[in-house]
Amino acid sequence: MSAATPHPVIIGTAGHVDHGKTELIRALTGRETDRLKEEKERGISIDLGFAPFKLPSGQIAGVVDVPGHERFIHNMLAGVGGMDLVLLVVDVNEGVMPQTHEHLQILELLGIPRGIIVLTKCDLAEEDWIDIVEEEVREEVSATFLKDAPVSRVSSISGQGIPELVRTIEEALGNIPPKDADGPMRLPLDRHFTVSGFGTVVTGTLLSGSARPGDTVEVQPPGIEVRIREVQVHGKKVDCAEAGQRVALNLAGLERERIQRGSVVGTPGIFELTERLDARLSLLPEAPRPLKFRDPVHFYLGTARVVGIVALLDRDELKPGESAIVQIHLDRPLVAHRQDRFIIRSYSPMTTIGGGLVIDPSPVKHKRFRTEIMQALAELESGEKSFLLQKLSDQGCLKVKDLEQISGLGRERIAGHLQQLADESRVLQLGDQWVTVETVRAWRHKLVEQTGRFHAANPLQPGIPHATLKGALPAQFAPKGFDQFLGMLLEQGELVQKGEWLRCPDFDLRPTEDQQRQIDRIEAAYREDGPLAKNKNEMLDRLGIDHAGSEPYFAYLFGCRLLVKLNEESFLHIDTYCRAIDTLRTHFAKQETLTLAEFRDHIGSARKQVQALLEHFDSLKYTMRQGDHRVAWKLPKGGDR
Repeated sequence: MSAATPHPVIIGTAGHVDHGKTELIRALTGRETDRLKEEKERGISIDLGFAPFKLPSGQIAGVVDVPGHERFIHNMLAGVGGMDLVLLVVDVNEGVMPQTHEHLQILELLGIPRGIIVLTKCDLAEEDWIDIVEEEVREEVSATFLKDAPVSRVSSISGQGIPELVRTIEEALGNIPPKDADGPMRLPLDRHFTVSGFGTVVTGTLLSGSARPGDTVEVQPPGIEVRIREVQVHGKKVDCAEAGQRVALNLAGLERERIQRGSVVGTPGIFELTERLDARLSLLPEAPRPLKFRDPVHFYLGTARVVGIVALLDRDELKPGESAIVQIHLDRPLVAHRQDRFIIRSYSPMTTIGGGLVIDPSPVKHKRFRTEIMQALAELESGEKSFLLQKLSDQGCLKVKDLEQISGLGRERIAGHLQQLADESRVLQLGDQWVTVETVRAWRHKLVEQTGRFHAANPLQPGIPHATLKGALPAQFAPKGFDQFLGMLLEQGELVQKGEWLRCPDFDLRPTEDQQRQIDRIEAAYREDGPLAKNKNEMLDRLGIDHAGSEPYFAYLFGCRLLVKLNEESFLHIDTYCRAIDTLRTHFAKQETLTLAEFRDHIGSARKQVQALLEHFDSLKYTMRQGDHRVAWKLPKGGDR
């Protein structure tokens, strides 16, 4: 990280109550993070506190001070997400205490990347005693992400060790990668309040994306779109807040009562609420008892806190120290994305017993002890590419925006994975949608099979209509993608197309002698009647042909372009139809408008038939109706039919 262009970072505290976390933040930043009257009266932090921290390099980090008392663990959990660096604070006069241990478990379960051990109140202890406490702390963290963490000895009151700690913090921040500023905006809310004259203000750590005044965002829950009126970072107005910063947003038109801690402000259309998710759940070795099927737990994700029911999928109980893929059913919806980390605490008494990683935030309800389900979930868990591939397989076809919504990944990252999968011949882009190669193979077989079945049911029709064939595939498959897909089948000779009809290469349109005789009678009648042809039922009655069995004859004549279908009841012989088009062109060569009565006189037909013919021309955009008359629009050229 260059000192000239530092990216935003969040520093947090953790540790037992009254071990000096808030005093340490005051010594580092000069800011008081205890804001509640009760906090100041009791001398302990109850809720989250925040402060900007300007480092010697000029970089400004956001600092989150969390409460250490066991009664306020739920508040601690709301602030720990999004931390890049944690200061594990231990009072040298007390050493490792219960909340030191529990906070450390939580940090480990949430995958906090790095930290610094800070021994506080060192001005009140002898050096030999501090050495003993440091050794105790080292032993406590030996199996965690802090096993190689630096140790700072400080006194927040006298200032002893504070400059050295600042240098240690700056060194640690130099190796922290930036958050995904190009991804969708995601801001889990940890505070919300009303400011007189401004309206609702919400705060949180911006996990991904950016926020600008004027942006439209979606708040989930309650699931409404609002506009960002103003953006502040560390109390100052900014034109843009980036991922990794502590952010305050003034949201226009949003009532404070409609939101809650745990709501998420994000890019519209990306984040959805879920009441069920698949996850990898790990139970701590210190958990007091096994977790049984459908045990209730307190579930913490981001800043949200709900009750979850744990459905074990491949066993009846999860023992302390074990890990398993589970499905968790939530009593209230929250926003979750793949790879989100969460914490669970026992229902009663409340103590941290485990945590895990979201595999799929919007799964179907699973049946237990199914090998194929567990294999599919293991595949989803194995990586981002595997997750995208599995979702494409499940959904049939998806746009990049759909995958962005499902996965929580940025578009560029998704595009990179899709390109790799395409290079591996595992996915294919059709139009602006992506499908797996296996899906394409299944669809090809389905369309060929559907066409064959249509031939069997409609032997006198020259093929299956384009629209009918598309209906055999999922409705979300866009027309552009379908036409590209169809082009592949035509190019490889699996289907043949003529006009709007598609057929199998070996299909032979050949009526029986009796069928041909009836077809010829119908065609002759329409040719002879010309523009005076009656509706279909009257024509069949005159010829003595059964109505119910006539559809194949008309389909054949229509498909062979011997009859033209104006609507469900009106047909014309192709010769009559072509003469009508010639008459239309001749009329508009001399006049700008045409009435129904004029055209009726031109072709010598009944009013009902002329109306059907003109409406047919309107549908083809040959003419355009304007009140009681029509004008030429896109007249066909001579010889066109």
